[in-house]
This record gives sequence, structure tokens and C-alpha cells, in this order.
Amino acid sequence: MTVIAGSDHAGLELKRIVLDHLRQQGVEVRDLGCDTPESTDYPRYAREVGEAVALSPGDLGLLVCGTGIGMSIAANKVLGVRAALCENELSARLAREHNDANVLCLGGRITGPNLACAIADAFLDATFEGGRHERRVQMIRDMDSKRR
Repeated sequence: MTVIAGSDHAGLELKRIVLDHLRQQGVEVRDLGCDTPESTDYPRYAREVGEAVALSPGDLGLLVCGTGIGMSIAANKVLGVRAALCENELSARLAREHNDANVLCLGGRITGPNLACAIADAFLDATFEGGRHERRVQMIRDMDSKRR
């Protein structure tokens, strides 16, 4: 599994911290930008990361902007993406277990570095439970197929 990441300028610092944390754990990381603190537009990175994740089943995404809200909204416009804005470890774990979320969104101005790393760990360590949740995730997939 590879974590495919992106951020805007407001999420750059937190993205770097979380990616360094993941690399130290041996997680393969692909960073699609941004790379500087100059103002940039989050939808660009949400689209790029979302498309990369949608084309690479088994890989997961990480998106960081100021609040995580914009990235979440934009990423969920990409077919095949189930992006979840998580502000605690439990929501990150349940996003994977119950919703088969494949992109984690964080707020660089909202979430501190230690908590962000713990959230990312919980997201990556969890797996989709299937079972009763499969029907609901399939309904989401069906919604995607009707948009094509």
C-alpha cells in the first residue's frame, strides 16, 4: 500500500509532519504537492490525489488543507473516492471499517501534529469490515456509476 498525499499551502506543514511519521514506520508515500507555502488552490490537489487513489485500488490518500473541509468536499467529487474528514482516532478507524474510506482529510489549522499522526495511524491500521456495511458502500458505488 502507498499513501498518496497532497495539500494546499495551509496544510503543507502538517502534511510534511504526517508523511515523515509514516515514512519512519516504513509506509511508502507519494507526495503530489504542494511543495511551497505560497498560496495555492486546494481543489487541484484534491483532484490529483483522488484520481490517483481511484486508479490504484489498495492505495490510500491523505489530503490536508486549513480545515480539511474543502479537501473533503472536492475529493468526494472524484468518482471512486470516499474521503473522510477526521478529527479524532475513532472517526478515522470507523471511516475505514464502516465506510471503506480511501482518503483521509485533515485540517492543518485545526489538528495538532501528534493527534494528526495518531489519526493517520488509526486510518491506515483499520480495514473495511464488509458485512452489514458492504450494502451501504455498494449504494455509494452505485451513486458513482450513475454520475458517469
